[in-house]
Amino acid sequence: KQWIRMESQFINRRILITKPELNGKRLGQLKLRKLYGINITRINRAGVDLVATPHLTLQVGDRVNVVGTETAVTNVEKVLGNSMKRLNEPNLITIFIGIALGIVLGSFPGIPQPVKLGLAGGPLIVAILISRFGYKYKLVTYTTQSANLMLREIGITLFLACVGISAGDGFVDTIVNNGGFAWIGYGFIITTVPLLIIGCIGRYFCKVNYFTLMGLIAGSTTDPPALAYSNATAGNDAPSVGYATVYPLTMFLRVLTAQLLILFFA
Repeated sequence: KQWIRMESQFINRRILITKPELNGKRLGQLKLRKLYGINITRINRAGVDLVATPHLTLQVGDRVNVVGTETAVTNVEKVLGNSMKRLNEPNLITIFIGIALGIVLGSFPGIPQPVKLGLAGGPLIVAILISRFGYKYKLVTYTTQSANLMLREIGITLFLACVGISAGDGFVDTIVNNGGFAWIGYGFIITTVPLLIIGCIGRYFCKVNYFTLMGLIAGSTTDPPALAYSNATAGNDAPSVGYATVYPLTMFLRVLTAQLLILFFA
């Protein structure tokens, strides 16, 4: 009975990390268990549950699952922040710093034009570096999910619009008189055959989870609509994890490989 009464005194609460000074700190550095007598069971980041190890690096926006007495959990809440209003404030400075540095890197002088990263590869590399080392320079990379999706969709829309405008001139003539249908067939084969091969190898030889494999294939083609379909079909975040694993490398190689082909064969 005494044990039951002790158990009933404990509560389970999810607390948001909203204090910028905690961004980049390791969970063990806070010594929450030693100071307040609580346990952290897991940490949710962008919809993905992470194991709460002492070496896990915290980020603003993480949801920490805390178990302890109500008084202890309340004290931990003050330490971590738990201010939804703070998360609703956009961190625009980090976005614009990333864009500016990406443009500089993509058009760095002194590099031959065919092997430059360009306006696509430069910001991508800088974004990866900021996500990994940005906390050392007090850069908060958190954005709300709605803002993230809005930026993503606007970027894709502008990209497709620019491609369509530049490709629209002479489109009919290319299809009718310059073998356009053959190029469409080549594109279909180049896109479909590698995906089928990798899908079969990943599923039957590497035993990759089917939902993760859907995201991996979507990421290997850098195709956000395919990711959206995968998430809707799976009903969980497994495709997003697979997508995020391969997307940065695929995007970088796609930019670099195309320019290297031009350099060597044009």
